[in-house]
Amino acid sequence: MIDLYYYTSPNVRKVLIALEELGLPYEIKWTDISAGEQFEPQYLTINPNGKVPAIVDHDGPGGRPLALFESAAILLYLAEKTGKLLPADPGRRWEAICWTVWQVANHGPMAGQAAHFVSHARKHGIEDAYATGRYLGEVRRLYEVLDVRLRRDDYLAGEFSIADIACFPWARVATGHGVDIGAEFPHVAAWMGRIGERASAKVRITDPREDKARKHNYTPEQFQTLFRPAPGTADPVTVNPPTVNTVTADPVTGS
Repeated sequence: MIDLYYYTSPNVRKVLIALEELGLPYEIKWTDISAGEQFEPQYLTINPNGKVPAIVDHDGPGGRPLALFESAAILLYLAEKTGKLLPADPGRRWEAICWTVWQVANHGPMAGQAAHFVSHARKHGIEDAYATGRYLGEVRRLYEVLDVRLRRDDYLAGEFSIADIACFPWARVATGHGVDIGAEFPHVAAWMGRIGERASAKVRITDPREDKARKHNYTPEQFQTLFRPAPGTADPVTVNPPTVNTVTADPVTGS
């Protein structure tokens, strides 16, 4: 049995889809991150980073319980445990691993930051034009990277794998981080349609707290718990960057 420490989140959804695909028995352990349950001492023994997802596999290596955190590590572990969801071909296998790491290093973090400024912060009266533009521009670039890859194959490593499972839950909520997949990225949209037809992508948990959490309507106290802004920075404010016409070099490449 695998315990899945769960809250409504694309990162947790990755693990849920993988468990469903693999047919592994699991139990949902609802972890209310809006109430700070991820910071409780008992949970921190499972995930010292105080985030979701995390799992405890009670039938881990050698039959001993094993706690794991970080979605990419969990996906890789489940694939290795079962011998599924990674291509047998070594080249394709490493391609799947590359895209899985790309997702957790690039796509997920940038989509999350874009969602924060496009959706969550605005609900609390916080507007920051520079931050919104910065993250929205970068997340669109990343969807273009994904779209270009999916021109060649139906799936990121040529066959359905943990790479697709890692990317799909974030792409599915792209509207929330300011991106219209259907209008802007047709190959991503087609790929989403293929995955969306899989039974694992349609699964819903029965906990009644799920529907409430999916609305993302947080009180000021919950906002502080979830996003932990520096004192005084979560007050309603509008920040507009000054107009600067003298800088022509790219701030990263210098060109």
